[in-house]
Order: sequence, then structure tokens, then C-alpha cells
Amino acid sequence: MTAFLLFGLFFLLVMLRLPIAVALAISSIAVLFAGSGLFGLELVADIMYTSVSKFTLLAIPFFILAGVIMEQAGISKRLIDFAQALVGHRKSGIVFVTVMTAIFFAAISGSGPATVAAIGGILIPAMVKNGFKKETAGGLVAGSGAIGIIIPPSIAFIVFAVVAGDQIPVSIGRLFIAGIIPGLLLGVGFILAAMFVRWKQERDEGPVEGYVEERATVSERFKAFASAIWGLLIPIIILGGIYGGFFTPTEAAVVAVFYGLFVGFVIYRELNLKKLYDILVAASVQTATVMFIVSAASVYAYIITTEQIARQISSAMLGISENPIIILLLVNVLLLIAGMFIDAISAYYIFIPILLPIMLVMNVDPTVFGVFMTVNLAIGLFTPPVGLNLFVAAGISGTSIGRLSIGVLPFIVSSIIILLLITFIPQISTFLPDLLNVK
Repeated sequence: MTAFLLFGLFFLLVMLRLPIAVALAISSIAVLFAGSGLFGLELVADIMYTSVSKFTLLAIPFFILAGVIMEQAGISKRLIDFAQALVGHRKSGIVFVTVMTAIFFAAISGSGPATVAAIGGILIPAMVKNGFKKETAGGLVAGSGAIGIIIPPSIAFIVFAVVAGDQIPVSIGRLFIAGIIPGLLLGVGFILAAMFVRWKQERDEGPVEGYVEERATVSERFKAFASAIWGLLIPIIILGGIYGGFFTPTEAAVVAVFYGLFVGFVIYRELNLKKLYDILVAASVQTATVMFIVSAASVYAYIITTEQIARQISSAMLGISENPIIILLLVNVLLLIAGMFIDAISAYYIFIPILLPIMLVMNVDPTVFGVFMTVNLAIGLFTPPVGLNLFVAAGISGTSIGRLSIGVLPFIVSSIIILLLITFIPQISTFLPDLLNVK
């Protein structure tokens, strides 16, 4: 009865178009009140406060602030110019530019929608100018932006480690390194999918006319590199500092903020006090949104755990089959569907208490689970009907969600292929952490 009320009310509220965090909070409060009366409601504030008062989660507002600073400081534009200087002269070089820039910026922002917003305004028109349809251009940028929650530093990995840490210790540093190869593989998959779409378009409609950049000279490439070097150094400083033992992931986020301010005010000189005010407001709104989701989802996760709902669902799933391949496929299908409707942070709090015990029974490395769960939810960022990246890309490209949903299909297919590789070949995720001896 508790499980029915908890899940039933949540999905009813979601279908009524209430924000996910509000739906989580209302359904949790209703269950606690139904079970324990006013005493149950006294738990809500305590759980919500405790859930956000963790030192590890302090990294989230600072990484969000760092991402907004990098966007406003002109770093994204210089990264695009550098990528354009390298491969912009090739026929489909703009595809490489888009994916390369998304990966670079993902390593700065740690956020999917932020990556789309930072690069979409420049690259979607550039792709259209190069002969791509608007829906294909928007689909590629929306998909590439999802790499932002996989390539380190990743806010999603931080939340995963915090939630999973209630059952088993999970290293944020190991997750960060484990996300590098899967993130790059997704980028390769997007490039191949875009090239296939271009080939199919030319086969059906004839040669596509498009503007191609002139090959940059060596001096022009060096100049573009020198201008972008401050942005390229950010992931090196952050990850090098973490794995060199100089600072924790939370401290790395603070370093990223001050580094971004230094670059914006002193090097590029594109920041001023008015922009800084706008940056702080934007980062505060984003942080408040994330933390409200975390606190509301924590109450929901508390009920799932204490009412033994997680154990019952886990037992039921394991009772379906003892074949690990079948179970992993079912888990992926479940997460793909969930990612289509709810954000990654909410999904972590809802599904980790349920799925992590299953993974541990099957001897799946928690790091591998963290990576393929995050890739699942990254796909959800650009999958209809509520993929956040889709809405950002639609607004930038001026394309309807319907058309963009069609344009993004090849990138969804390529992502699912990469997801299956990551799921069933765990070495893709564990190779780098093991090589670097990151525990």
C-alpha cells in the first residue's frame, strides 16, 4: 500500500505537470502523514536539512558558478575558434568542431543544459550554414551537451557518490576518471551519426551546398591555441589537483571559480561588476533548483529505504531472471524510460536505493554502475518528451520540439549502442582508473 501511494501519487503529480521536486516532496509528505501522522511530518525538515548539509555537496554550487563564469568570460567562444582552426576546413569539420567543443566545455561546466547554452548559439547556425538541417544541428548540439554530465568534473557523479555512499563507499575521484573514455566514446558515436545523416541527406537530395572554412595556417592555429589555452588548462588544473592530492573535489570547485574570475577579469577582460552580479544571480537560481531537488528527493529515498520498498523491488527484479545479461538489460530499459521523464538528480535518489543492491548481488563494480547509470540519464537529457537539452536547443535553433525530436533520433540510437558497450564491457569504465591506480 505504501509503495502504491508513493509511486502512484508521484506519477500522477508529474502527469499534472508539477515540477519533479514538488511532486517528490508532496508524495513523500503524503506517505509520511498517512503512516505516522504529524510525527511523520516532523521528519521532513530534518531529512531535507541533513541531505544538503554535506561537505561533498558543497562542490555543486561552486561547479555551477564556475560553469556560468566560464560561459560569460568568453572561454566557450575561444574553444570554438580553436576547434574551428583545427578541423573547420574539412567538409564536415563543423561536426568535429561541435563535438570537440562540447567535450571541452563539458570538462568545465559539468552540466548538460549549460553546455548546450554555451555552444549552441554559435554552432547551430554554423552547422546550418554548412548545409545541415536545423533539426540535425539542434539534435547534435543537444546530444553533445549531454556529455557534460559524464566528462569530469561531473555534478552527476558527485550526487551518485553521495547517494550510493549510504550503502557502500564510492570514490568521486574514481568516478571522474571512469567517465572519460565513455564520454569520448559518446562523442565518437555522435560524429558517426552526424556523418551518416549527412550521407543519407546527400543520397536522397543530391550534393549539399555548404560553406567550408579555409584551411587555417600554422600561425592562425597557434594564435587560436594561445587564445584558448586558458580554457584548455581548466580540466588539467582541476583533475591534476584532485589526483595530485592538492585538493578535494569540493576544493577543486572553489579553485575553478577563482581561476575563471582571474581569466575573465585579467586575461580576457570580458567580465565586469555588472556581469558578475548577473553571474551570481544565475548561479544562485541554478543552485537553489538543484538543492531543492536534492532535499525533496532525499525524503523520497528515505521512505523507499525505511519502508523496505527498495528490498521488495530488488527481490522482484532478481526473481525475474538469474541471468546477469537479462537483469542489466532490464535495468537499462528502466533507466532510459525514467530519464525521459525525470532529471538525473531525482533519478539517483529514487533508483540507487533500489538498483544498487541488485548490482552488488551481481558483483557489478559500483563505479561501472555509476557510469552506465549516468550515461542512461545523459541520454534522457536529449530524449523526448522532457529532455532539458532539447528545450534549450529548440530555443536556440528556432526549431519546434517535434521536428527536433526527429532530428535527434540518430544520436539517440548511437548513444544506446555506446551504452550497451559500456554496460557489458566494464573495462571501458575501469581501464583508466585501474591504470592510474585511482581507488
